[in-house]
Amino acid sequence: MKIEKLPSGSYRVRKMYQGTNYTVVFDHKPTQKEVMQEISAEMDRVQINKTRMTFDTAAREYISIKSNVLSPSTITGYESMLRSLSNGFKSKRIDDMTCIDIQKEINVIAVTKTPKTVRNIHGFISAVISMFRPDMKLSTTLPQKQKSEPYIPSDKDIKTILELSKGSMHEIALLLGCYGLRRSEICALTLDDLEGNTLHINKAMVMNKDKKWVIKTTKTTASTRDVIISPYLADKIREQGFVYRGHPNSITRYLWRLQDKHNMNRFSLHKFRHYFASKMSALNIPEADILAMGGWETDYVMKAVYRHSLEENKKKSQQVASDKLSEVIFS
Repeated sequence: MKIEKLPSGSYRVRKMYQGTNYTVVFDHKPTQKEVMQEISAEMDRVQINKTRMTFDTAAREYISIKSNVLSPSTITGYESMLRSLSNGFKSKRIDDMTCIDIQKEINVIAVTKTPKTVRNIHGFISAVISMFRPDMKLSTTLPQKQKSEPYIPSDKDIKTILELSKGSMHEIALLLGCYGLRRSEICALTLDDLEGNTLHINKAMVMNKDKKWVIKTTKTTASTRDVIISPYLADKIREQGFVYRGHPNSITRYLWRLQDKHNMNRFSLHKFRHYFASKMSALNIPEADILAMGGWETDYVMKAVYRHSLEENKKKSQQVASDKLSEVIFS
């Protein structure tokens, strides 16, 4: 804490604590004891005012406080979660809210939302409560997680898409998808990010709360990485003079139009990342290297794909073994 003398002759003291700035002003130069007493009283007063807020007000304050440190997509997600809560829940005062209130709200949401969505909404509620009611401990029962296998396009699917997109403005974007790049990363790339046949991934194109596409930092620190591509693809980018001129949704729309036109099942560019992880695991690339190349912060998704790939290989091996056994038995 620093004591500042103002032009008026007063003295001001500021203290930042858990994202909140507390300020007290004295008409004389205060002692350290006076500063501590007044700051403590100010913190108590602010906390009392905070707990008198409704959940809706507290949630909007939480989003505002985090607006400059979270990605636009995360902020948009929080705002969507807030809209999904009932008016009755949002109108409750933070200091009156109980674990039962939260459990009841989760029970209602669970009727129409997936377990994953319910867990995300509860995580948001928990974060808001933690900021404005740090003494409140939640004990909510959440729906059981659903086990889902990630969809992985086949070699035929990928090769067909790449063949059909040759010569189009989307060709390079789809090729980069095979290297595990996210569509947001592809759209943010410039020629300056290409050095030799290495792409420096350090930013992403995302939509902000005003529905405008903006360039931000990558999704996570792990997403900032270098990706080595083929010299052919690197030369193709340099020959074109740019990587991709468009926004993430334009890639998806093109991909779906292409799939619909040729009677293919729809899958997004994100599934190219699953294909990438699957092919890397099939080539026995170490998990740590696959994580680094794909920019995954944790191995949860990557291992899910890896496990799926192993299961597919296991089934193929079993089929070969069964065929050989059948030849012996029935020939």
